[in-house]
Amino acid sequence: MEQKTKISAEDDKQEIIITREFDLPLELLFKAYEEVDLFEQWMGTKVLKLENKKHGAYAFETSHDGTVVFRANGTIHEFVPNEKITRTFEMEDSPFPVQLEYLTFEPYTDASSKLTIQIIFKSVAFRDQLLKMPFAQGINTAHNRLQEILNTQKQD
Repeated sequence: MEQKTKISAEDDKQEIIITREFDLPLELLFKAYEEVDLFEQWMGTKVLKLENKKHGAYAFETSHDGTVVFRANGTIHEFVPNEKITRTFEMEDSPFPVQLEYLTFEPYTDASSKLTIQIIFKSVAFRDQLLKMPFAQGINTAHNRLQEILNTQKQD
């Protein structure tokens, strides 16, 4: 099956670019990143904190059989509804240093939109280490869930 979420990583650059076109209106796509209940559904993680504002913070936690397997947190530096989110991202208890993420939301038509995520890493080596993990499949799966869950809300 083709991956709809595209990952681009140029040689010798400390960044990756993630793009995905959704059959969702812009406002509905942005809502998936803004509302705790929706975010938890499509990401499959628990939101411990989500302060959608400049200098806000967030924290996520994923558990399996009662054991925490993943925790991430960061600071929101810029939050412009239906346009962009700029934030840091730190995976707790991992060798990865803090990353900088730029999320840009763009309308295509009244019923479709595009998400572009630029992630900047401390080094090319850290970026390449992440790309060796099942990162691309994971983000594609999460975005597929986002599309499926919000398809039901389009009819509401």
